[in-house]
Amino acid sequence: MKKTHVTAIAFAAVVLTVLGGIALAQQQDKYTVKVPGGLAFSEFRGYESWQVIASSSSANLKLVAVILGNPEMIAAYEAGIPGNGKPFPDGAKMAKIHWTPKMNQYFPDTTIPGTLHDVDFMVKDSKRFADGGGWGYAVFKYDDASGTFTPGTEADKPPQANDAKCGVACHTTVKAKDYVFTEYGKR
Repeated sequence: MKKTHVTAIAFAAVVLTVLGGIALAQQQDKYTVKVPGGLAFSEFRGYESWQVIASSSSANLKLVAVILGNPEMIAAYEAGIPGNGKPFPDGAKMAKIHWTPKMNQYFPDTTIPGTLHDVDFMVKDSKRFADGGGWGYAVFKYDDASGTFTPGTEADKPPQANDAKCGVACHTTVKAKDYVFTEYGKR
């Protein structure tokens, strides 16, 4: 090989390595994001495979959602909590995944999840979140263009405080249900 070919190949390899490194650096690991004063996405690692508690939709926001629970949350629901008057145990966690709905191309009267909108989390930790009814909250918006998550803000719809207390005011209306709106669907 001529020296110019070797130099050109070496230069191309360096450029590709640098560009690849930049692309990897721009990709965000969702498990590194956290809200101020509280919850980190990493505290909910594996939420994608948790059991479904219920689904929901919002006419105002035009979003569709699925609410998932970790094994402790599901066991509490199956034991009759909160209907039996007992609180959820520490360690119970919920994840609510919102999507913008889109029409199902094969069954046009049905909507299915489209673009991911955000992921919301709740965790019961009576010591850490004593001033919030024992619950900590987090909202992480998803940006489809960059494939990244950021904490929710007051500018969002609905507005979200961007700390672990972001759900306290809203969830106080269901204080008698241990601050949980979601009902466990009959199986």
